[in-house]
Amino acid sequence: MASNTKECDYLVIGIGSGGIASGRRAAKHGAKVIAVESKRYGGTCVNVGCVPKKVTWNAAAIAETFKHAKAYGFQVSEQPAFDWPYFKKKRDAYVKRLNGIYENNLNKDEIEHLKGRAKFVAKDEVEVALEGGGTQRIKAKHILIATGGRPKLPSIPGEELCISSDGFFDLEKQPKSIATSGAGYIGVEMTGMLHALGTKTHFFIRGDKLLRSFDPMIQDAVTKEYEHQGVNLYKGSQITKVEDIGNGLKRVTYQETKTKRESTIEVEEVLFATGRVPEIEDLKIKDFGIKLNDKNHIVTDDYQNTSLPNIYAIGDVCDRGFELTPVAIAAGRKLSDRLFGGKPDAHLEYHNIPSVVFAHPEIGSIGLTEPEAREKYGDKVKVYKAEFTGMYFAMMEPEEKQVTAYKIVVVGEEEKVVGLHILGQASGEILQGFGVAIKMGATKKDFDNCVAIHPVSAEELVTMT
Repeated sequence: MASNTKECDYLVIGIGSGGIASGRRAAKHGAKVIAVESKRYGGTCVNVGCVPKKVTWNAAAIAETFKHAKAYGFQVSEQPAFDWPYFKKKRDAYVKRLNGIYENNLNKDEIEHLKGRAKFVAKDEVEVALEGGGTQRIKAKHILIATGGRPKLPSIPGEELCISSDGFFDLEKQPKSIATSGAGYIGVEMTGMLHALGTKTHFFIRGDKLLRSFDPMIQDAVTKEYEHQGVNLYKGSQITKVEDIGNGLKRVTYQETKTKRESTIEVEEVLFATGRVPEIEDLKIKDFGIKLNDKNHIVTDDYQNTSLPNIYAIGDVCDRGFELTPVAIAAGRKLSDRLFGGKPDAHLEYHNIPSVVFAHPEIGSIGLTEPEAREKYGDKVKVYKAEFTGMYFAMMEPEEKQVTAYKIVVVGEEEKVVGLHILGQASGEILQGFGVAIKMGATKKDFDNCVAIHPVSAEELVTMT
């Protein structure tokens, strides 16, 4: 052992939401914890994910409210100007405060934390290239990999001219026009926010619908809604080349998948939200034979164990399929309860996990989609659904209204709820409560027995026939 090697019970690589949650829980159980981070504390969620995304979504929602104000009698002569630099400065300051809170929490729990990049030199030891220079070896009884992921850009001519979902938060000024690509939730969210704030958006998707992993009702409703709101949606198309043509403009060449016909548009920015890859290369953990799946995610069992003894993985870097901050937090805490808290069976159950897409309007989903339920349960499946205009939009002209769509997927004679999919105002807040009920095994009768709150959109979920 090198003379400058530190030793600990638990080494956490990655001080994001999952890593810090697991490390702090382990420390509360009495473990000696060391944590390592190469970037800003807080990981993707705090710095380039959930937090700045939701703040931006709030701004976009306010912009929409101004547009709706006339329908309620407010004399708004024109859409108020949005000061992007002012907003970005305040958003950045908020994120920086959160970085400081993360560091303070580590200090409060007496967790030693190092800034630098780690690599494995043995199955129980890493070497950290420190930010200020030099290296530090750390030997640990248990090692957690919680390094998350990073966005990937496609290999096309001009990719260096494009930004990723991370780069979205570095934009110093609001683009007047943008081409976005990626039909998943990040692409849908960022395109929706920019459009609501007044940027002319050109949205490219390879298929015909947005959010292809969601329930078909959600896919249909959000795709139709984005088109209705005026997003320029290029279905069955993908960007193949980007060129800088000067004057702050980029020429985007895109190809229609079926016809192979090429066309161009000119925009100020090009954003790709076409997937993320796990952040593992510099760890050199592959040199020690850790098992990976075909997308380079670390393979884990139900207890977050990897194929190497005493090495664990949580969050976006592992193969569990839920790249969500609360999932990483829950998995990390339960792992520490198991390793250090005397709870040998503690582990996260990866089913009925609620998730929300901050689209325009919001989308909430938990459990099985209708196709998944029919594949699993066959003709035992029954579906209840409703599509309507929420009262908030009743005062508005047709072109200003947004759809609300709800679906309940049930199974068997007892009609146990196995899936809930909602699109409309406040879907995130609504789903949190219904998520508890579904996690507890609620049936359609349980929904029916709850007296409705009137007048709210969510009452449809307990009155649906």
